[in-house]
Amino acid sequence: MTPQVKTFFDEPTFTFSYVVTDPETKQCAIVDSVLDFDYAAGKTDTASADEIIAYVQAEGLTVDWIIETHVHADHISAAPYLQEKLGGKLAIGEHITTVQNVFGKAFNEGTAFQRDGSQFDYLFKDEEQFKVGNIEARAMHTPGHTPACMSYLIGDALFVGDTLFMPDYGTARCDFPGGDAHTLYVSIQKIFALPDETRMFMCHDYKAPGREHYLNETTVGDERLHNVHVGEGKCEQEFIKMRTERDATLSMPRLILPSVQMNMRAGHMPEPEDNGQSYLKVPLNLF
Repeated sequence: MTPQVKTFFDEPTFTFSYVVTDPETKQCAIVDSVLDFDYAAGKTDTASADEIIAYVQAEGLTVDWIIETHVHADHISAAPYLQEKLGGKLAIGEHITTVQNVFGKAFNEGTAFQRDGSQFDYLFKDEEQFKVGNIEARAMHTPGHTPACMSYLIGDALFVGDTLFMPDYGTARCDFPGGDAHTLYVSIQKIFALPDETRMFMCHDYKAPGREHYLNETTVGDERLHNVHVGEGKCEQEFIKMRTERDATLSMPRLILPSVQMNMRAGHMPEPEDNGQSYLKVPLNLF
């Protein structure tokens, strides 16, 4: 079955969010939302999320799911705000617990921070079946960028998070805690086993050199043939060497510290301190 896919783009973080709808039932899922954040001021804003809310309400949609592909390091999720306004179950892959353990230690969160995924309403297992309206869907564990990365196949539409980018841009970095180039290669082969005509939707695009416009949609067949990092039958050893050398040259994402602290909490802010104010931490010389 073919869902209707509405795309929203946040250019400051180069992030694509999606509303994925069963046209028959008007039930939908929201994938990888964005909470606007002014790092210098420490101020959040809901303008991007409000665009999604306006669309859902104007189309008369019912939200079944608010889905995260992984704990994003480049933007903060607006999932709690969207859930407050629209309902739906907030979900991520079950390996969120691994990420919570790693970054709970990194940010010295203490015992008050739960590392069992309980901040989310639902934790998907690998190959678990679910539905968006009457459209069959499947959760696929595709780690490598992070240990908890999931791709979601909703009808003929696949949402891959950061695992893959457009064919002319390549693949996700693997140098975050828990990332691994071998694991990513295996995950990509799992995606490449899907039918060629499967529509594939990116979470990000950074415009490959020489390309003027942002792009967010391709197909499994195009990726398998043309992805500059892993297409055309490139072998695992070649990929791992390329990915390892490339990752060594990359800077950390600008918003990784605030993003991970909130996204490992399902987008919620840290608990307020005794003065009623929430704070984010900056661990010095750790990463």
